[in-house]
Amino acid sequence: MKDKHLHILAFGAHADDVEIGMAGTIVKLASQGKKIGICDLTDADLSSNGNVMIRKEEAARAADILDVSIRTTLGFPDRGLLLNEEYIRKIADVIRTLKPEVVFAPYFEDRHPDHGNCARLVEEAVFSAGIRKFKTDGCADPHRVKRVYFYMINGFHTPDFTVDISGFIDKKLAALRAYQSQFELSEQSFDTPLVNGYIETVEARERMFGKLVGVTYAEGFKAKVPILLKHDLIGE
Repeated sequence: MKDKHLHILAFGAHADDVEIGMAGTIVKLASQGKKIGICDLTDADLSSNGNVMIRKEEAARAADILDVSIRTTLGFPDRGLLLNEEYIRKIADVIRTLKPEVVFAPYFEDRHPDHGNCARLVEEAVFSAGIRKFKTDGCADPHRVKRVYFYMINGFHTPDFTVDISGFIDKKLAALRAYQSQFELSEQSFDTPLVNGYIETVEARERMFGKLVGVTYAEGFKAKVPILLKHDLIGE
């Protein structure tokens, strides 16, 4: 993985996490020429449906739909995202190599423990990546991320800010449908919440977020620091 300079690097515990939370924002910014990367921490090897090879193929299709510049997987154990130095070091190495301006991670409050644990690992790694004396396996220089934001996967939380994705909802839904093994009910499917109208639930959530801010569809995000408004203070 050669050094790059990304505008945005979005982390997920599993392939499809990022798409659920912020696919519309990704494809919108990509259409504006922004370079965006996705890093999946695990291969989702414990998923009830599909398998690792199928999931990788689906993730690649979704990345193509969203015009993502790079997608990588760290291969941490599914359901094993524990807060330890090895994982923090490896995530920090990715951050130093890809040099994103902004990092996104899942929101801490989620029914799936891996999502909250992913957020904690990423938050630790973002801090460590900027420390000169913090050692990683790679040789990239320390890198300081400007901002860290959190997208929502499961649940509905009051967002700290939203992004209008009204013109990009079709691409978001297409990226989600790329994960047929996860969201499409078939005779071979194990019955989970994901194969019972999950995509429709995500679409309804984004419509509700849009309703809150006066657009058709929006994605909601959480932040730990105040947002500095430049263009939208008086609606211009």
